[in-house]
Amino acid sequence: MRVSFRTPVSTDPAKPRSPLGIIFLTVFISMIGFGIVIPVLPVYAKNNFQLNPTQLGWLVGIFSLVQLFSSPLIGKLSDRLGRKPVLLVSILGTAIGYFITGAAGVAWMLFLGRIIDGASGGNIATAQACIADVTPREQRSKSMGFIGMAFGLGFILGPAIGGFLLRWGHAMPFYFAGALSLVNAGFVVARLPETLSEERRLHPAEKAPLAEVLTGGRGKFIGLLLGASLMVTTGFAFIHVLFALFCGDHFHWDGAKISYAFAYVGFLAVLVQGGLLRQLLKRDIEKELAMAGAALLAVSLWLMPRTTSVGGFLAVSALMAVGNGLVTPVLSGMASRHVHGRAQGRVLGLMAGAGSLGRFLGPVLAVRYFPADFSTLTRPLQGAILGIINSGYVAAFTLSAVLVAVGAVFTLLLRVPHEPIDETSASGPIPEA
Repeated sequence: MRVSFRTPVSTDPAKPRSPLGIIFLTVFISMIGFGIVIPVLPVYAKNNFQLNPTQLGWLVGIFSLVQLFSSPLIGKLSDRLGRKPVLLVSILGTAIGYFITGAAGVAWMLFLGRIIDGASGGNIATAQACIADVTPREQRSKSMGFIGMAFGLGFILGPAIGGFLLRWGHAMPFYFAGALSLVNAGFVVARLPETLSEERRLHPAEKAPLAEVLTGGRGKFIGLLLGASLMVTTGFAFIHVLFALFCGDHFHWDGAKISYAFAYVGFLAVLVQGGLLRQLLKRDIEKELAMAGAALLAVSLWLMPRTTSVGGFLAVSALMAVGNGLVTPVLSGMASRHVHGRAQGRVLGLMAGAGSLGRFLGPVLAVRYFPADFSTLTRPLQGAILGIINSGYVAAFTLSAVLVAVGAVFTLLLRVPHEPIDETSASGPIPEA
């Protein structure tokens, strides 16, 4: 008889190896790449390709516009084909997008890279689906916190790494982010198990009407919540294009300093969401927190172009991080907690759609106050031109603050349902696998 010295593998189906660690790592690596690119992209496009303001706004926003239409398709594919293949294709598409953007010799290649990245950008949503597959309902919110943690940590390290890489040119951060995505794909192939079993996959004949989301008298609540999310996200998304450009024109910072400033904001946001918010949410004050966060965010955006010193700018940036760190996760949490379980996926899908639309509209609206020759102006700006550009920044940030303030009003009008959610409402109990 042959004796095996292998370590025995548990065959107990009740105790499978949890994939949460590799899911966390996958999201973390994805967010490092995202954090590397975001601070660099507007300056890269302005300096190397001299895109006019309209082109800059579309370049920054087109990723989210494409994602708005591609995400539902990616979600359905992951429900039918499984999470692992969809996640792998999504990460590989992101890598291709980064490489094309870094290698761009003409402007259309920049747009192509961002479109490919947006079309395949289902990393986070698919990772969330993986977590939902492997965690019981009562532990899901806690497990989803891994996504927020990975997001925050990646957005601290990403900009810092990007700032360091800029010493080798503006294209290097994109190449590094692409290579990082390939490493991430390798982790998925080698370590991530398929989390969606065959019997739980979506059947084409199964219907899930959108009207089911609005049952139980929650139509007005969901509508106001979506409106608040759209307004807040649109206003905050002005930052995606304005922050880097403003730092360059106002403080004469290079790309590295701008990236480090992004890392500073990301670090503060992690402190808020990982510490302060968790403590505050122990009280039943969701609506109050969302209103306070939106108000702080609006005030910070209004103050930002009016700061005259680096210290004042960093203080306002801290206020912005606190405000956004409060309002964004609370609105998402309210969407999940106050509808019945069968409709949660669709409500979160609507919230994600509102977020994608806002992240497209924000950059496009942000640049409308600048002259067509904005990117070709000689820096540092002086005289009358300096006054014109500064007025443009003031007008743009003021509009962003107004949009967030409108979102705060929508939040004020919310009447949060406090009665228990009937998990079997609407179309009956959630079907078993």
